[in-house]
Amino acid sequence: MAVAAERNSMKIKVVVHEAEEGGFWAEVPAIPGCSTQGETMEELMKNLHEAIEGCLSVEVATSKRDGKESVLEIAI
Repeated sequence: MAVAAERNSMKIKVVVHEAEEGGFWAEVPAIPGCSTQGETMEELMKNLHEAIEGCLSVEVATSKRDGKESVLEIAI
C-alpha cells in the first residue's frame, strides 16, 4: 500500500516561521493565501496537510470569455 501512496503524493515547499507568541506558522508560496499554524511542529505538519488539501479543493469560478482571448497550456 505504501507504494500506491507514494505515486499519488507530490512534494511542495513550505516556509515555516517561529511565531512570536510561541509555536509555529507556515505558508505555501506556490498556493497564494494558503497558510496555517500549530503549537508544535507535529501539529503544524498535520495542519499543513489539511490546509493544502483545502486550498487545492476550492472550486475556482470559470472566467467569462468573449472569444477574443487565447488559452495556452504550458509545462512548468
